Amino acid sequence: MAIERIVDTSTHVDDSDEQQIEVTLRPQRFSEYVGQEHLKKNLKLAIDAAKKRGEPVDHVLLYGPPGLGKTTMATVIANEMGSNIRVTAGPAIERAGDLASILTNLTDGDILFIDEIHRLARSVEEVLYSAMEDYKLDIVIGKGPAARSVRLDLPKFTVIGATTRAGALAAPLRDRFGMTYRLEFYSSSEIEQIIRRAASLLESKIDPAAAAMLAERARLTPRIANRLLKRVRDYADVNGDGIIDTVIAEEALRMLEVDELGLDPADRRLLGSMIEHYGHNPVGLTTIAALTGDETSTIEDFHEPYLLQIGLIERTPRGRRVTVKAAKHLGKYPQQELFE
Repeated sequence: MAIERIVDTSTHVDDSDEQQIEVTLRPQRFSEYVGQEHLKKNLKLAIDAAKKRGEPVDHVLLYGPPGLGKTTMATVIANEMGSNIRVTAGPAIERAGDLASILTNLTDGDILFIDEIHRLARSVEEVLYSAMEDYKLDIVIGKGPAARSVRLDLPKFTVIGATTRAGALAAPLRDRFGMTYRLEFYSSSEIEQIIRRAASLLESKIDPAAAAMLAERARLTPRIANRLLKRVRDYADVNGDGIIDTVIAEEALRMLEVDELGLDPADRRLLGSMIEHYGHNPVGLTTIAALTGDETSTIEDFHEPYLLQIGLIERTPRGRRVTVKAAKHLGKYPQQELFE
C-alpha cells in the first residue's frame, strides 16, 4: 500500500469532507485568484473581448506542474464568462461515442473542461478536431455497406484543456487551441497570501510568521499550501487552543516530516540515494527509479519539477545530477571530492 505524502500534488483524497474543503477554498473570480498575473491579464482581455462580441471565448490550453491551479483557472474563466462548465478527464472518454454524447448535450457558450487532455485516445481526438474548429460532429450510422456518415451541427462552445505534459499532445490537437498558457510556480509571498485567505475561509487564526513558515515549505504550490494548512490546523485544534503560531506550526511540520525546504522523506530518500551511489555524477532516470523504487513518471511529475525549481538537482545531457546545495541541505558528503 502506497504511503500518503503530505506534499503530494495529486487530487486524490480519501475523505469526502476533505475533498469538499478543497473545492470551497478555490477562488471563483480573477479578483480572488492570487498569482499568475500575466496569465490573468491575457485571459481577462480575451474574455472581455468575447463578451463584447457576444461570442464564446477561444479554446484554451493550460499546462504546467500539478497543483498550480489549472482546474481552478478553468472554473474562474467559466464564472467570468457567465457560462456553464462541464468537467471531464481524458481517461474517462474512452470512445468517440462518449465524446459525442458530451458534445451534443452542450449549449451555446458552454465550457467543456478536459483534465489530463494528453491522455485522450487518438480516435477521440479525431472527433474533437472538427468539433473544436468547425463546431461540427461527424458520426457514422450503421455498419458495413449500409453505413453512412452524418455531420451534426454543434453549439458554439469552448474547450479548456489541462495537462502536465503539453509535449504529449498530438500537434493537430495542440494547434486548435487559440490560447496556450503555462502556469508557473508561485512566489513565497503569493503562497503566503493564499494561506492567509484559506485560513480566513476555514475560520482559523494564524500568525503572520506562521503563515510565512508554511509558505516556505509549501513547494511553491497552492494545493500543497492548503493541505499543509489543514494538517497544521488539526494539530493546533488537538494540541493547542486552535490558534496557529510558529511553535504549533513548527511542531506540526516536524511531525509531518516536512523540512524547511518543503522536502518530505520521499524527496530526501531520492536525493540521498543519488548522493550515496553517484555523488555529483549524472544519473539516468531509470537508474534513479530503480534506486528509489518509484516509477519514472512519478519522479518526472512529482519530484523533479520542484527539485529543479529550487536548485537541488539539475539536468545534463547524461542524466540528472545532485547539486552542492542538496548535499549541504542533507549533510551528506560521502565522497567530498565528487562535489568539488
